[in-house]
Amino acid sequence: MDIRVKFMGGAGTVTGSRFLLEIDRFRLLIDCGLFQGLKELRLRNWETFPTDPAKIDAIVLTHAHIDHSGYLPKLIKEGFSGPIYLTEASLELVKILLLDAGKLQEEEAKFAAQKGYSKHQKPLPLFTQEDAEKVFPLLKPISFEEEVVIHDRVLLTAYNAGHILGAAILKLKIQGENQEKKLVFSGDLGRYRDPILNPPADIPFADVLFLESTYGDRVNESSDIDKRLGKVIRETYQRGGVSLIPSFAVGRTQMILFYLHRLQEKGLIPNIPIYVDSPMAINVTELYKKFVHYHHLGPSLEERGANPFLHPNLHYYRDQEASMSLNHIRGDAIIISASGMATGGRILHHLYHRLPNENDSVLFVGYQPEGTRGRKILDGEETCRIYGIDVPVKASIHFIDGLSAHADQTELVSWCENFISKPKFTFLVHGEKEASEKLAGILKETYGWHTICPQYMESFEIVHRHMKSNFRGYIRWNQGNLKKHP
Repeated sequence: MDIRVKFMGGAGTVTGSRFLLEIDRFRLLIDCGLFQGLKELRLRNWETFPTDPAKIDAIVLTHAHIDHSGYLPKLIKEGFSGPIYLTEASLELVKILLLDAGKLQEEEAKFAAQKGYSKHQKPLPLFTQEDAEKVFPLLKPISFEEEVVIHDRVLLTAYNAGHILGAAILKLKIQGENQEKKLVFSGDLGRYRDPILNPPADIPFADVLFLESTYGDRVNESSDIDKRLGKVIRETYQRGGVSLIPSFAVGRTQMILFYLHRLQEKGLIPNIPIYVDSPMAINVTELYKKFVHYHHLGPSLEERGANPFLHPNLHYYRDQEASMSLNHIRGDAIIISASGMATGGRILHHLYHRLPNENDSVLFVGYQPEGTRGRKILDGEETCRIYGIDVPVKASIHFIDGLSAHADQTELVSWCENFISKPKFTFLVHGEKEASEKLAGILKETYGWHTICPQYMESFEIVHRHMKSNFRGYIRWNQGNLKKHP
């Protein structure tokens, strides 16, 4: 049995999750995401896929976020036609996210053509809504802790990862003639004390572990989030301004609504209108009632006055006209809009109108990768380029940490403690270089784990038919030289 892995994304960067497994002649892609952030990363989305999509047999998704699923429409356009396995909740989310992404791609291409700020004579979308719809017939739902046969020698089991609705830790049980190997992909792990979602499941065994490391170099204190959030909103209200919150439509918006509802119920912030200006966030929020077993809000959704997603101060805006009307509000309001990294979507026109106003506040509530507008604003740049125009940044800028849906360094290490025996190898993925290397060092020093921080397009032969059956201590690099770890 030969098992090889090629890191086509999610290596040395948080986004673009794509891991190609070759199990003898069976080719399985784990995740199929878009690159986000720096331009040099985003340009990879437009490149020819590193392997022939028609020769990929199947795809398994850890979860629905665009940096894990957003390349699917393009891959299908390029020839992929196999099954795509994902949890039931992820299936519903993928439909929502891909349609929205396709719409944004079309709108941005059209706007760039009208305003003439694209370098291309005729700007084109990476994919369209029609392309997105072609993904849906290939989606195959699976349930948590249900073993599924995806090949005559490969069994798949998904476990709860927290993070967002439907997010999964994936275990692949690969059966050879004389040996069985367990490969575990953490996906994006959630937090242990998330106010809404259940914590990630403990996994006792893995021969090879692919571990996310987004926050591998930092600790995100989740205490006093409501107090810090409330303080900024009160101060903005006292100035007569509007609090603008760029927020991811999946997970983060629902968590913000939870905290805002609780703050208003306790009288810690004024009873001002809260506008959710994101059709996608509205659709996602509705799924929380459909998939109550994925979270612990169930009773609150049934009790009058306790539902954070349905109360008199909360207003959902779906259409573009309603969205634009929010630009005329001068104060006493909270606006939540996507995207959370200010890379696109309705948040752009809100930033365009709010950033120049010193009475307003912009509250970032999630990780801002290098190269994104959000990161540049947080880093203190005096202008922000939106729609080809340099917009002055005079609004008050804040970052409320601890709201991330990602496990932090402490939680990642705690999750790793639950392995009864250490993995033979652990690949640190989904992290910027410093974060991955820091976590790799901690795991190596604390537990004696063999840790590897792969690079983009690097390949490893992790099991070879001629290796000893336990393959302990061996791994083959794509350069062809055999390495032995002590």
